[in-house]
Amino acid sequence: MAIERERRTPGEDAPWILTGAQVVLPTGVVPGGQVIVDGSRIADSAPPGAATLDVSGHWLVPGFVDLHNHGGGGASFSSGTAEEVLHGIRTHRRHGTTTLVASTVTDDMDILAAQAGLLSELAEQGDLAGIHFEGPFISPCRKGAHAERLLRDPDPALVRKLIDAARGQARMVTLATELPGGIDSVRLLAELGVIAAVGHTDATYEQTVAAIDAGATVATHLFNAMPPLGHRSPGPIAALLQDERVTVELINDGTHLHPAALELAFRHKGAERVAFITDAMDAAGAGDGRYLLGPLEVEVRGGVARLVDGGSIAGSTLTLDRAFQRAVTVDGLAVEEAVAALSATPARLLGLDDRVGSLEPGKDADLVLLDEHFGLKGVLRHGRWVVDPQLT
Repeated sequence: MAIERERRTPGEDAPWILTGAQVVLPTGVVPGGQVIVDGSRIADSAPPGAATLDVSGHWLVPGFVDLHNHGGGGASFSSGTAEEVLHGIRTHRRHGTTTLVASTVTDDMDILAAQAGLLSELAEQGDLAGIHFEGPFISPCRKGAHAERLLRDPDPALVRKLIDAARGQARMVTLATELPGGIDSVRLLAELGVIAAVGHTDATYEQTVAAIDAGATVATHLFNAMPPLGHRSPGPIAALLQDERVTVELINDGTHLHPAALELAFRHKGAERVAFITDAMDAAGAGDGRYLLGPLEVEVRGGVARLVDGGSIAGSTLTLDRAFQRAVTVDGLAVEEAVAALSATPARLLGLDDRVGSLEPGKDADLVLLDEHFGLKGVLRHGRWVVDPQLT
């Protein structure tokens, strides 16, 4: 079962043009620019008389790319059913996420392997961009919203079991690399072409440097679920910020990070090494209430998700359109920086930048239409409207 086909564009199967918007390209912002859509791709030209859609007064930015997402719309990507996973994907597409990696949460190894089998099928048919395993190879000291009884040391054989279960669709594994087997697992993942991400870790600065040297290239939700930055014992944060080989995930929802922490990350890394993520759980787009995150019960109040037992933050209810709007209206990022962090950087990290992440001819016609206040007004994926343009 795949997601149903979205509505066709004004030009049907013929090339057509979105015109008049401020278009954000890799080279900068083009006022009164245009994007030509030909089928499912962006084109460099259109025939005379091609259908046009005037989107003057709006912004056109690339579709968002989410590296780290557990579900949405009341549906969990760990549910074990294709219907729920597809419902979660649809929810985030309506908020501008046109490319999405599904994240698991700590569970029994056999259950995770079964989840990987289902998610890999959806990735193979193009509904997902792959699988991210967050847990069970994480530190009990920094477990966050993961069940401690199910945690495992990152034994390379167990890591390989999950990678094999994903049938070529594994994109990232989060590890506490200081645990027994951690460095060997990082090397294994690097050999397999899977991103090794340092996260939910109690590592020292020196241990984190060793993990990066072994091949770790991502920081899972930097600042969260790791020791704080210290002036004598700097811990993993300093090592992850300093090294240009590392891309850092940030959850820009106003709950997980103080604006000063976000500014610190951008100052050290630049937008080319920052990826905004949601870390969304199934309450994203679904409202307050009680939910499950893996085997753990979560209560959402005022849009903030916390474990019922212990009160730890349990993922987020964030969608990437809100992360974009906050970045430019609250955090003071340039639009180009926000586009890089939500589209270009994660696309490049996933090795998908030949297809998505920027508005360039030959790439997928994935774009988000925003109003002057950066509110979402339309979503196009593969040349079809997921959210019809709202121009009034």
